[in-house]
Amino acid sequence: MQIVLLSGGSGKRLWPLSNDVRSKQFLKIVRDERGGVESMVQRVYRQIMAAKLGAEITIATSITQVESIRNQLGDSVSIIVEPARRNTFPAIALASAYLFYEKKCSPDETVLVLPVDPYVDDGYFQTLRTLDEAVQADRADIILMGVQPTYPSEKYGYIIPEERGRLSRVLSFKEKPDTRTAQEFIARGGLWNCGVFAFRLSYLLEMIHTTTACSGYADVARQYTAFERTSFDYAVVEKARSVAVVPYRGEWKDLGTWNTLTEVMDAAPIGDVKLSEDCENTHVINELEIPVVVMGARNMVIAASPDGLLVADKVQSSYIKQYVENRDMRPMYEERAWGEYKVLDFAMSADGMKSLTKRKKIQRGKKIEYQSHKNRAEVITVISGKCIITINDRAHEAYAGDTYAIAEGIRHGLEAVTDTEVIEIQVGKELISDGTEPCEKGREIDI
Repeated sequence: MQIVLLSGGSGKRLWPLSNDVRSKQFLKIVRDERGGVESMVQRVYRQIMAAKLGAEITIATSITQVESIRNQLGDSVSIIVEPARRNTFPAIALASAYLFYEKKCSPDETVLVLPVDPYVDDGYFQTLRTLDEAVQADRADIILMGVQPTYPSEKYGYIIPEERGRLSRVLSFKEKPDTRTAQEFIARGGLWNCGVFAFRLSYLLEMIHTTTACSGYADVARQYTAFERTSFDYAVVEKARSVAVVPYRGEWKDLGTWNTLTEVMDAAPIGDVKLSEDCENTHVINELEIPVVVMGARNMVIAASPDGLLVADKVQSSYIKQYVENRDMRPMYEERAWGEYKVLDFAMSADGMKSLTKRKKIQRGKKIEYQSHKNRAEVITVISGKCIITINDRAHEAYAGDTYAIAEGIRHGLEAVTDTEVIEIQVGKELISDGTEPCEKGREIDI
């Protein structure tokens, strides 16, 4: 069994905590079993491991999310990077090619595709076993998971089964209906379409070969833009010869808005927050290093991050996307494979010289790979911890208070001996965001 997790999204509905780089699945605001906080991708990955399905996991994502995945899940998880943003059909096709050509999986093996961010109970992952069994028994070309509705939602698509039971042939698919029509669908045994698909690997390989002329994974990646920009539901499921559905009757939430996300959050605020006793049904998340005091708030969500501040009624918070969608906002906080950073300041002088100040936290044993910059100089000051700063192949032990000036074109890298924090000031005519791929030692790059 192979599990493919789809990790995408721009995160605009959970602004200011989420953005194009830090989508909702990476926000650490859901309580874990020990009372700490974890992200949705960490929660889902943990639940899959706990279910002991014997499955290997591959994550399909964009280049902007690779560093966050590495930061939160480590270096052992398999990641495939989409050459361009398309839709779920091209992403699943690419993942299937990777499984066959790179991981050498059998064409008869079951592939289970699911979103990386559903909020579900453990029964969800046990239901995946049923999908696998149905695929291996050739019950249909495509096996879906359908969620038992808890109310007549207008937000989800519906799967109409032939009969109610453990496994049923699918009669039809219905797009997002109005409330009255949704009630009719539920009365007929309709299930929410939660974006979970199961099929034999050979089924997708046949589709790939009818779309592109390829003899390997690299061919599919190179021709990625030739795939139609469409969903897997439309391109595959709705056109399949036979489709069946397995019902899932446990907890399932799509945490796509602040209103739904706060339903599963602990009532306790996150960060440096003081709430007065008369606050009701109010959630506060503060990622800033300044205090937030909230008094007399009712039915509100308040979120503060380096990207901005949100103060909203919970119901109204669902409409935030229209206010931030067209704004050109550079992320002020990012997770990387080596740790994280926050932008502290940006300035531009009258002569066009720019400066960008970052506070970087590098985890013990992690490295910021060897690199050089054509268009900027840097000043790095260690403010805590111990690290090794290498400049033009010469290694320096660095401690709190040590400062290094690095001119344009000078090769440099950093390795954290202990958890380390540095202040990095970039100065130049052009400041380009850090790259996301490690650099070969001595190679001149501009990141």
